[in-house]
Amino acid sequence: MAEVKIQCKIWLEKDGQIFFGRGRLELLQGIMAYGSLAETARHLGMSYRAAWGRLKTSESRLGRKLTAKVPAAGRGQRLVLTPLGQALVADFLDLEAKLARFLVDQQESLTRRLAVE
Repeated sequence: MAEVKIQCKIWLEKDGQIFFGRGRLELLQGIMAYGSLAETARHLGMSYRAAWGRLKTSESRLGRKLTAKVPAAGRGQRLVLTPLGQALVADFLDLEAKLARFLVDQQESLTRRLAVE
């Protein structure tokens, strides 16, 4: 018998509205890596407008900022995550890791049970 696979997606909601999931995680990770929403959008293959809209929607639903502009070395500004943005990334990654471990355990158990019956 083939191994059973359990598939699962996870996201966070507030008042019934999604404010964070895998896509928003990748957006914030890109901002951490590139310091720019435009550069992040390019790397994710999306328009700046779409990236900006998703970020602003999350911030609006949370009622708090996830990013802030700070002076860049030399001139101009770069985008960084606020402490809340940083915590949200870390907490979501931790949640995904815990869920993945749980699903592997359940998958193995279900596979064994189906092989016996």
